[in-house]
Amino acid sequence: MVRRLRDRVAPESVGVPVGGRRRAAGLRREELAGLAGISADYLTRLEQGRATSPSAQVVESLARALRVSDTERDLLYRLAGHATPGLDMVPTRITASVQRLLDRLANTPVAVYDATSTLIVANAPHDALMGEISYARGIERNAIWRNLVGPGTRVVHTPEEQAVHEARLVANLRLTAARYPADRSVKRLVGELAAQSPRFVELWESEDPDLGQELSKHKIIDHPAVGRITLDCDTLIVAGDDLRIMVYTAEPGTEDAERLALAIVLGTQILVE
Repeated sequence: MVRRLRDRVAPESVGVPVGGRRRAAGLRREELAGLAGISADYLTRLEQGRATSPSAQVVESLARALRVSDTERDLLYRLAGHATPGLDMVPTRITASVQRLLDRLANTPVAVYDATSTLIVANAPHDALMGEISYARGIERNAIWRNLVGPGTRVVHTPEEQAVHEARLVANLRLTAARYPADRSVKRLVGELAAQSPRFVELWESEDPDLGQELSKHKIIDHPAVGRITLDCDTLIVAGDDLRIMVYTAEPGTEDAERLALAIVLGTQILVE
């Protein structure tokens, strides 16, 4: 089924540049693999029936990359041996309307997170600005893990700001766990974070009041090639789908706008000597 769906997707419709001779109008195997964040070898084994138990995350990534209908997405889940995510599961589905919004923002750094602060998708300008986090796997895609256990981010915080940021992330995860008590993936994430981070345990068990979701603020990004960039970071909440769309912009005509544009060029352009 994946091969049939791949063949019907026009490369330009999913942002894949079309150049040179192509045998078919659809996506090449390596193109779909790149869009879905899996290896071309694994995709080959899936299409040939040699990999028969893809994870729900892989199924969702393929459904998103192929831009399938809801009915086709449900079928992909069933063929992989998974139940289709219901209302009691944290949504990770990027709907057609949200995808159109992302397409319109193709030249702007944008990342989409689910309600557990786990990255669903980030575009190329975002990776150019923040580092290639879209290539991370498993728990490494989670913002709480990156801040408490992993390498951190390029966002510059004072110690006080970092502490508040960490507390807010954990408070929001606590709210998510309460909203989706039947979602085993949330319980698994909480367990993994607790096993790896004493700071997480401290915040999770804290009785401090909920800090809520921060919807808009300025961020200073320490980019390794262009230096510090001060940007507006707006978080758009897709209420019905419980998604968070983070958009980074700079005021036009400013030095920060020039640095942002340079960071995107350096991160996304292939320079030919």
